[in-house]
Amino acid sequence: MLDHVDRMLRQLFLSSVPGLTLPEQIGFQPPDQDWRAALVTLNNLALNVYLIELRENRRLRSNERTPDLKNGWETQTPAPRRMDCHYLITAWSGAAPQLLPTVQEHRLLYDTVAVLMKQDPLRPRKIFNGAFPLGFPLVLEDMELPTTVLPVDGFAKYAEFWGTMAGNVHPWRPAAYLVLTLPVVLETTLPEAVVTTRIARYWKEGSQVDILIEVGGHVLDATVAPEVPVAGAWVRLEDATGVPIATTTTNQDGEFQFARLQPGNYQLQWRAGAHPAQPPRAIAVPSPTGEYDLRFV
Repeated sequence: MLDHVDRMLRQLFLSSVPGLTLPEQIGFQPPDQDWRAALVTLNNLALNVYLIELRENRRLRSNERTPDLKNGWETQTPAPRRMDCHYLITAWSGAAPQLLPTVQEHRLLYDTVAVLMKQDPLRPRKIFNGAFPLGFPLVLEDMELPTTVLPVDGFAKYAEFWGTMAGNVHPWRPAAYLVLTLPVVLETTLPEAVVTTRIARYWKEGSQVDILIEVGGHVLDATVAPEVPVAGAWVRLEDATGVPIATTTTNQDGEFQFARLQPGNYQLQWRAGAHPAQPPRAIAVPSPTGEYDLRFV
């Protein structure tokens, strides 16, 4: 995911910051001696966008889960976590030091900050103008990615950073501190089991006067692997002797339900199109296994 964010930032700067026209003018490697050596070959203005830290944004954490029904199973997708990506952005020139390129670097840094402030939040679809590079995550395409440009408290370890990168050869240089908030998409999960039985008990003055049960299951085609749900299948509920009680048809996910049943023994008949006829299935309500699925075999 982070590599795609790098590509998005490069596209943003190339399309919006004056003086940046070549991909080689934007680097994401450490601004160390190797970076400085590459600048001499480039002999042009350059922007270094260095990712220095990752932190979870706990203010935006949510325990919300989005349910979805697919093939008769309810999936649960956790809300994304949020990760703050901390960047130090510095402007550089490949010109020889005696040419005093500092003014150009300051102008480049200012223009970069102005673009980031104008674009907040970052919108990948707008940045790429809808023409996303190959492999760009679908989940990011229409997201709004919040940014904090030049936070008031700055980067707390500025001295340590430049002490590591510059040594005694080069002085510190001004940097734009950018915090970009990125979603961390979590995996969709399945619940332990589908709920197939609902029992309602009715009481009056401390005594139970009635009990009504709702049951549900799936009609499945088990002649293929993996088995698939059968939509529009006819299902009939009968008593234990075969007397019809109720009929229904399955929905698009192959699900059926029967409600307001008394505890006892029943049987189910089912048919669908050219599927072969099946013998009735005897069931107990409520089922000790909680399973009422019907299969064409």
